[in-house]
Amino acid sequence: MSDPSRDSDSGHPIEAQEERLRGRISVPEIARRLHIGRLAVYEMLEQGIIPSIRLGRRWIITRHAYEQWERTCGMRRGPGLQTTQEVTVLN
Repeated sequence: MSDPSRDSDSGHPIEAQEERLRGRISVPEIARRLHIGRLAVYEMLEQGIIPSIRLGRRWIITRHAYEQWERTCGMRRGPGLQTTQEVTVLN
């Protein structure tokens, strides 16, 4: 019998499915899409290569920002690419 707390397609917890619906993308999903390991993704996050926000030990990567980064091959500026901030941090 299947576990109701698991997504039957991917085997990931239901929370991961809900995260996808909320507009976030996970590190394992990025690793799969780029065909690299999770540690390589974390290194790219640390270096600011992939657009993200760090909250304590946790990385928040919005699906919209990631997919825009992926479409533009990670270019930060260029024709047709808006340079507006995804999130404004208040002190």
